[in-house]
Amino acid sequence: MRIITQQTLGGPEVLTVVDAPEPRPLPTEVLVRVKAIGLNPLEARLRAGEFPLLGQPPFVLGWDVSGVVEEARTWRFRPGDEVFGMPLFPRAANAYAEVVAAPAVHLVRKPASLSHVEAAALPIAGLTAWQGLVDLGGVTEGDRVLIHGGGGGVGHVAIQIAKALGAYVITTAGERKREFVEKLGADEVIDYTAVDFAEAVRDIDVVLDTIGGDTAERSLAVLRPGGHLVTAVADEDAELAASYEAAGKRFSGIGVDPDPVALRGLADLAEQGRLRVQVQETFPFERVADAHRLLDDGHLRGKLVLTV
Repeated sequence: MRIITQQTLGGPEVLTVVDAPEPRPLPTEVLVRVKAIGLNPLEARLRAGEFPLLGQPPFVLGWDVSGVVEEARTWRFRPGDEVFGMPLFPRAANAYAEVVAAPAVHLVRKPASLSHVEAAALPIAGLTAWQGLVDLGGVTEGDRVLIHGGGGGVGHVAIQIAKALGAYVITTAGERKREFVEKLGADEVIDYTAVDFAEAVRDIDVVLDTIGGDTAERSLAVLRPGGHLVTAVADEDAELAASYEAAGKRFSGIGVDPDPVALRGLADLAEQGRLRVQVQETFPFERVADAHRLLDDGHLRGKLVLTV
């Protein structure tokens, strides 16, 4: 099979397509013939050496996959089943590859309403949004929810999940993404380039921060008493957490993990027509460096996907 690997840390040009032996599934695992691979900003940081999650090269990036089961050493699936998921995160899943061996419990059946490209774009973004809003945030009908970065990978899924939960959704986004996030269901859009969100909204029940910087700190003022900030960026900031507690508000960091229950919840929303994944662009396997250049540029509308 072919894999995408790197021998050194650096820019997109370090990513190389090479031949490698196919992996072998262990008991309780499946072998998946990959159809599409979702790309995430984290992988650009790992490639460049900004975050040493996988140690030193050589290594193979990637977690988000959609494909067809080729061999099953489990009762959960059979050969021919279409599946998607985020196996093994944060350990290496070696998903930038034509074939992946993965724990069966980290995958679920792909809904017919999603293409392999859309399904591959969903796991990390969708699970981050679901675990942040449902599991940690406890969003319920009538809650006022502020989602920072509603046009991005996590944010655009989070808007749809929050609306499905019955929330009133406010999001920050640039003017060029206004129409996009409104079509997703955002009730209010704050153009962060022209308006200070901390002055524009109040009485928020749950804030989901996907941006970083000082966003989490500045969100303290917009929450109602007892309100809850969930951040996917500043999750280990003990000083910030203490400031929230002192103000009578809640602070949670979300570190996404494989979760078949949440994955099935996302699949159900897709089947109901209440969740759609925005894919900005697809790239063939061989053009992974071009895809990573776009990842480095940032300001994506949705996700990027490799097709195999």
